[in-house]
Amino acid sequence: MMAGRGQEAVAWIKAHWATIRKIAAMLFIALVVVLLSVAVTHVEWDDVLTAIRQLAPATLGLAALIALCSYLLYSCFDLLGRHYTGHGLAWWRCMMVGFISYAFTMNMGAPVGGMGLRMRLYSKQGLQAGVIARVVGFCIATNWMGYVLLAGSVFALGFIELPEQWEMGSGALRVVGCAMMLAVIGYVLLCAFSPTRSWKLRGHIIELPSLRIALVQLLIAALNWSLMAAVIYVLLRQQVAYPIVLGTLLISAIAGVITHIPGGLGVIEAVFIALLASPSLPRYELLGAILVYRAVYYLAPLLVAGAWYLAAEAKMNGPKTT
Repeated sequence: MMAGRGQEAVAWIKAHWATIRKIAAMLFIALVVVLLSVAVTHVEWDDVLTAIRQLAPATLGLAALIALCSYLLYSCFDLLGRHYTGHGLAWWRCMMVGFISYAFTMNMGAPVGGMGLRMRLYSKQGLQAGVIARVVGFCIATNWMGYVLLAGSVFALGFIELPEQWEMGSGALRVVGCAMMLAVIGYVLLCAFSPTRSWKLRGHIIELPSLRIALVQLLIAALNWSLMAAVIYVLLRQQVAYPIVLGTLLISAIAGVITHIPGGLGVIEAVFIALLASPSLPRYELLGAILVYRAVYYLAPLLVAGAWYLAAEAKMNGPKTT
């Protein structure tokens, strides 16, 4: 009897999943808008500008250096994708594609950078569509597997205490973190021991990487997310413990995905203010640090990537594989 009702509930959820997702996304967007509106109305913008001006040149320089290291590390996703697929494009061309696509992804969303630009740049350099699709899928999977590993660890260890008014409590977040860790362990075990190495899904072949590649995937992606948080940690002048900054960034990242707002514009600010604002760390100081973070990690790389992309478009007049 109970099993039958459970199956009916699962079937109902599957049948209405698209509607459930839309409603959940709308509610989440409404929550973000409310949080951001409250934050903005309680911020003195003169104080925000003052907080930005008070950031020392050495602090800005260190933040920019960490951001550069993060972009170079993310570019290695495409280099690892080269090893995974076995294509013959030069290593530096792979890293160029990775850097450019990452900068556009951060500012305009994955459909533009993570997929669209990768497809164009790789195809202009002679790679076949099937190979490009595998590289794109591999890079996206690498990024989010690293996220799951890192977020699972941070959430399960209880580094983040959610506000009381949030529906999901800190205990539930720990449960989510444990589930994420189990998912990562399952992925690693699958890569190590699965006798079936590939599946066909909607006309696309999904191939498991080797255990070695999977471990490198997790390492470099988790490290990249850690570097992103390190930029904010430096700009906050170490006033908040690094694990808390990291956990807050990870929550804001998934919030940005749910709301489908390019670059998480407004979402990151709202989440950081909701979770970290306190008498010792006022809203204007938090907001100032996040705005500088956007300039250092989003806008500056986009300018570099945009110029690099235009130069690459001008030079790529035919297939090149060396």
